[in-house]
Amino acid sequence: MSRSNKTKLESLEFYLGLKYPITIYPDDQGGYVSEIKDLPGCFTQGETIEETLANIDDARKLWLETAYEYGDHIPLPSTNIRCEVESF
Repeated sequence: MSRSNKTKLESLEFYLGLKYPITIYPDDQGGYVSEIKDLPGCFTQGETIEETLANIDDARKLWLETAYEYGDHIPLPSTNIRCEVESF
C-alpha cells in the first residue's frame, strides 16, 4: 500500500529531530544494552556506554527511516528525558 493511502506523516526530518528517551543497562555477558521503548524493537548493544549510545542513535535513525518509508505509524516521544541509565 502506498503512503498516500495511509495516515499522513510529518517529514522524515521532523521525526529524526525528535529526542526519544533511551534506557541503558549492563549486559550480564559484559558491555551494555540500550533500547528506545517508544520505538518497538529498537535496541542494540555496545562494549562501552559511548559505543552503546552511538549504536542506539544509528538504530533509532534506521527504525524511523524504515517506518517512514513504509508509511507506518511513528510514535512521538513519551517524555523529554533523553537518557536513563539503570543502576549497575
